[in-house]
Amino acid sequence: MITLKELRKNPYLIEFIEQAGERLRLLQYTDHGLDHVELVSARARNIAREIGLSKDKQEMCAIAAFCHDFGNFLSRTYHNYMGAVIFQQLFQKDFTPSELAQLMQAIVNHDKYEMEFTDPVSAVTILADKSDVRRERVTVKDKKVIEEDIHNRVNFATKYSKLGVDKKKKNITLVLKIDTSFVPVIEYFEIFTDRMTYCRKAAKRLGYKFNLVINNFKLL
Repeated sequence: MITLKELRKNPYLIEFIEQAGERLRLLQYTDHGLDHVELVSARARNIAREIGLSKDKQEMCAIAAFCHDFGNFLSRTYHNYMGAVIFQQLFQKDFTPSELAQLMQAIVNHDKYEMEFTDPVSAVTILADKSDVRRERVTVKDKKVIEEDIHNRVNFATKYSKLGVDKKKKNITLVLKIDTSFVPVIEYFEIFTDRMTYCRKAAKRLGYKFNLVINNFKLL
């Protein structure tokens, strides 16, 4: 199995990630480029390490998280499926069949909410990805335009975001601080209820409970 450091040397992968970010920026989506996947990858590795996964599994979680969104360079629709197939074409020789299957499943599962998790790599990738809510992800500069889209509004209003793991209490907790003068907290739930439900399912697969704390209030 190659490492994330080695995988990042593939020029096609980096180009696809950069183009995915640019394509969605033009559509006024939140950031899905290198900044997003690097943060999600680091977060996935940390989760995997904190819950005690093996070194190989930690590396796989970091790889899956780094590669989960690059299919967007072709299309937003079915980007998870296209990303998994292209990943297989790029890296088939670099992983065992079992490793490749787990990585492809994680890429698909991050945006396919009815899937079951056959391994922890998918669960960790989902938790790392769906918890990335923060002001820096907003690519639109015009505040009036930001106000027109609920995803941009909620991310822009999020002044603090941290995902923590408590191994002793078996809790994975997302802590957010939201500027309620810009958006009411209810708007967070309007767009993130499905994602938070998916995070609960992912945490359960790992033997943990998922918690959500917004402005010092525990909501999940």
